[in-house]
Amino acid sequence: MNSIINNFKKIKTLIDNNKVNIIAVSKTFQYEQIKPLIDYGHKHFGENKVQEATIKWAKVKLQMPEINLHMIGRLQSNKAKDAIKLFDYIHSLDSSKLANLLAKFQHSLNLKRKYFIQINIGNEKQKSGIKIEEADEFYNYCTKTLKLNIVGLMAIPPADNNESKYFKLLMELNQSLGLAELSMGMSADYGEALKYNTTFVRIGSAIFGKRV
Repeated sequence: MNSIINNFKKIKTLIDNNKVNIIAVSKTFQYEQIKPLIDYGHKHFGENKVQEATIKWAKVKLQMPEINLHMIGRLQSNKAKDAIKLFDYIHSLDSSKLANLLAKFQHSLNLKRKYFIQINIGNEKQKSGIKIEEADEFYNYCTKTLKLNIVGLMAIPPADNNESKYFKLLMELNQSLGLAELSMGMSADYGEALKYNTTFVRIGSAIFGKRV
């Protein structure tokens, strides 16, 4: 397991910025594989399926409430209530329907969560997310009408080797909304995302190795 810690240390050295949070994307990995990083003192972990995350993290979160769990995958409406119970951050807020449900459950459970609005930065049909031209209206609806704590924007750029173009676009949109946090950059492109003021990078395989 030392390889996981060594990988994490290398990434931490490369980032060298206290304002950037590394989300260790632990989806598909067993708790035994993740535990060395928890023992090392890391606090931010990402999952993309509510059911898997609940099995893996529910008891851990009760014992270690200082751990921040991030929902980074697409969140289905029927999983919204369970997501509110478990996750501290939800990075994939991508529709009014989901926003309404999250606001409802957050209120009924008396829990405050932090949200990133997912932007479909490349306007790709196969990807979810709010269109760039609708971001302002959606942000206002979430914050003013629903009173959700929107901390920043999130995006997954198209795989066309032009990440910097999309990172710059997302950074500018984030700034125009006056948001402090920005969720962009994964194992393959986090170095580029760092140039555009990202504050959360979502890194899985570069820490834990390839998923089986």
